[in-house]
Amino acid sequence: MARIKERLAKDGTKRFTVEIRLKGYPVQSATFKRKTDASKWIQDTESAIREGRHFKTIEAKKHTLADLIDRYIKDVLPTKPKSERRQRQNLEWWKGKLGVYVLADITPALIVQYRDELLTGQTIRNKQRSPATVVRYLAALSHAFTIAVNEWQWIDDSPMRKVKKPVESRGRVRFLDDNERAKLSAACKESPNKQLYICYVLAISTGMRQGELMSLQWRDVDLKSGVIILHETKNGERRRVPLSGLGLELLRDYAKVRRIDTQLLFPSKTKPQQPADLKKSWLNALAKAQIDNFHWHDLRHCTASYLAMNGASLAEIAEVLGHKTLSMVKRYAHLSDGHVSNVVASMNQKIFGAVA
Repeated sequence: MARIKERLAKDGTKRFTVEIRLKGYPVQSATFKRKTDASKWIQDTESAIREGRHFKTIEAKKHTLADLIDRYIKDVLPTKPKSERRQRQNLEWWKGKLGVYVLADITPALIVQYRDELLTGQTIRNKQRSPATVVRYLAALSHAFTIAVNEWQWIDDSPMRKVKKPVESRGRVRFLDDNERAKLSAACKESPNKQLYICYVLAISTGMRQGELMSLQWRDVDLKSGVIILHETKNGERRRVPLSGLGLELLRDYAKVRRIDTQLLFPSKTKPQQPADLKKSWLNALAKAQIDNFHWHDLRHCTASYLAMNGASLAEIAEVLGHKTLSMVKRYAHLSDGHVSNVVASMNQKIFGAVA
């Protein structure tokens, strides 16, 4: 039920105050200079209330993007410890650019304007941001909007749904050829740092990330079965890592003289509760082997590339590396072209028989 009250303002002009009372909903009121505007507001508001749109609109006009980001940082980010620091930085950037806007005024076009600013802008190191970095900025904001829609009901829909993400590059694929691998293996083996060679071999033979490898504890390793269990991984899921060949042999020898003051496989010499820092030894080995444009993370690309060239499927590579989807390993597809051709040839031979 709605009613309109007419009254005179201080300047002698008419004002029309509207009240809408619907069972089960709080009273809504507004004031207009024209009765026709008041009548239209009644019609629109009653319709919006019945359809469940009205109160979300009110919340969208009451809260700013800064309010949304502050609440998200306080309530949601603590549940994402691995990405908390990076996402906080991303969200603070958006807050600095768009924080003063109420949510009702945040449009896809406005977000696109600042997406393009990110793409053309530079980092604190005076380098242009990559499309992949901009995608992470957009993803952080997108999830905040999703929470505001689904859980807080501050907005009816996310403006991010209509914002196109920049096209990311296919990703870097740098792996060691046979000659490079022989030289780098020798340099690591000759390093004064005795942990370097075994870590290098394990990195290539298992595909573990550096953080996963260096935080390994002896309770995670089953040398009898040849298995490592990773409890803390990038995607948050436990992963079983098979051990075999040289890596397993080296680790069994390494385990014969383990330190008793720490559970870490590769502890720092001076701080046994912290992982060792291999950076200096690694850079020296690269220089000695005369290997350019190669980083520790590229050892993981070596694992994937060698698997592909030895006939592993993309699904198998993804499982070894711990990827949930195949999108991250499609960059290695060209390396397994020969294997795919053999599979197709084998299928055709079984169906149609050998061709003379």
